[in-house]
Amino acid sequence: SRGFASISVLPAMMGPGGAGGGQVLVMNQNVKREENRKAQKSNITAGVTVANIVRSTLGPKAMLKMLLDPMGGIVLTNDGNAILREIDVTHPTAKSMMELSRAQDEEVGDGTTSVIILAGEMMGVAEPLLDIPLHPTVIVQSYLRALEDSIKIMEELSTPLDTTNQQALSDCVRKCVDTKFVSRYGSKISDLAVRAAQIVQETIGGKKVIDMKRYARVEKIPGGSMEDCEVLEGVMFNKDIVHPKMRRRIEKPRVILLDCTLEYKKSESATNVEITREEDWELLLKQEEDEVQKMCEDILKHKPDVVVTEKGVSDLAQHFLLKGNVSVIRRARKTDNNRIARVTGATIVNRTDEITEKDVGTKCGLFKVEKIGDEYFTYMLECEDPKACTVLLRGASKDALNEIERNLQDAFCVARNIFLEPRLVPGGGAVEMEVSARLLEKSRSMEGGMQYGYKAVAAAFEVIPRVLAMNCGVNVVRVMTELRSKHAKAGEGVNIGIDAEKGVVVDVRDVGVMDTFVVKQQCFKSAIESAAMLLRIDQVVSGLSRKKGGGGAAHTEMGAGAEEMMMG
Repeated sequence: SRGFASISVLPAMMGPGGAGGGQVLVMNQNVKREENRKAQKSNITAGVTVANIVRSTLGPKAMLKMLLDPMGGIVLTNDGNAILREIDVTHPTAKSMMELSRAQDEEVGDGTTSVIILAGEMMGVAEPLLDIPLHPTVIVQSYLRALEDSIKIMEELSTPLDTTNQQALSDCVRKCVDTKFVSRYGSKISDLAVRAAQIVQETIGGKKVIDMKRYARVEKIPGGSMEDCEVLEGVMFNKDIVHPKMRRRIEKPRVILLDCTLEYKKSESATNVEITREEDWELLLKQEEDEVQKMCEDILKHKPDVVVTEKGVSDLAQHFLLKGNVSVIRRARKTDNNRIARVTGATIVNRTDEITEKDVGTKCGLFKVEKIGDEYFTYMLECEDPKACTVLLRGASKDALNEIERNLQDAFCVARNIFLEPRLVPGGGAVEMEVSARLLEKSRSMEGGMQYGYKAVAAAFEVIPRVLAMNCGVNVVRVMTELRSKHAKAGEGVNIGIDAEKGVVVDVRDVGVMDTFVVKQQCFKSAIESAAMLLRIDQVVSGLSRKKGGGGAAHTEMGAGAEEMMMG
């Protein structure tokens, strides 16, 4: 038999004339199995346990987690994805939940904590339904029906945002990242994110494209203060010119970008040259020099001021280019070279003899090399219509800078989402409470087992405002009762949520607490679909034998829930 379990026939009872009706063992004794209710309970416990890990990190009054990575480094963060990435778990359901957070981070960049809490709650409310007993298929159908209705309700609650209003954009991004470490710095991070998104955005084939990952580079330099952070409308990279006599400041430079080496090319295969005359040796060396000189002449005939190459530059090439008054930077990263091409208008060329006038970049206003601390940095600034940028971050310590960068990446994603889908929904738990109230109303008109699953989803949505209230340190029962009464009538209290700074029930529009529609939509979809998938599991078979060891699920006690969570 192939696969992870050696099942050949079903366990069968012997007939009346057989040997006393004994059972036939068909499975390896070391293979661990869990079936039906036990498997479902185990999965629910694992899901709820993972949700409890990040529960205290939701909202502006969130707690921080200190994590030690396997290399001995320390991570201080309240970002859901960053926390779960560092935790080592052995339960397969827990691993699946962690994938949920990673998918949310890659898709929309925000809501990584909310999606885990919501998915954990969706699984938690299913436990009483399984005890009724209600069939998992019926529960899953009601969950997916509730998901469709909740998305429709949320679309009705959403409002458009004017993307030309700089202040409104900055305020929206700020409210989304105010739950993070950088909230103490006011609007600085949100302003940086909005400006970077505006620079990077372009229209390709009538569609807006904002590639923050590739074209908005974050450069972290310890020292200075948060006020020194800025978005450079150009590029900055950690390189110095190759010769000290080359120019360090050039206004309106002509830039050539190369992807080839400026030194004599060696043979790809091992080659031996036998020479009998001394003059032939000199001719061989002369030929190498002529080759390098020809490369430099091909470059110099286009009168460049700056040459950037991704490969090496020989001393001889430096000499010829210095004579031509050209500043040279070697071994630039491919990603940096791509960004330079976007801000200068240059084309990256693979061979020096193929350079044409249109390959030369002329959009850069200022080239300069400056020293910050012990390092030299090259700047290309004041560019015409740049399509790439560098965000310069300054801070007191490396740990603080790393956390600021994580928060900035979230802000980038929020800014990108707003530009691509400029719609907002009420924040502070208001949209969840409204969806919960409307689903509860709708469930009364349903019949049969579907009604129970539908009601369970409605109750589960309340977890977000409840956790926000809990993390504020206020009376949770009183706040939740007030919220339920405000959302009782359809269309009346749609904007009523929690001001998580003060822990009071307010109209969230008045205090400017809004969430992006894309993040909420992805959060609801991921949480409910994931919970529905995990609830349909009725058997867990771990195929590794105990003797083999290995970090699989085979040597974990699957029913133990929290005990089996091995955090590293």
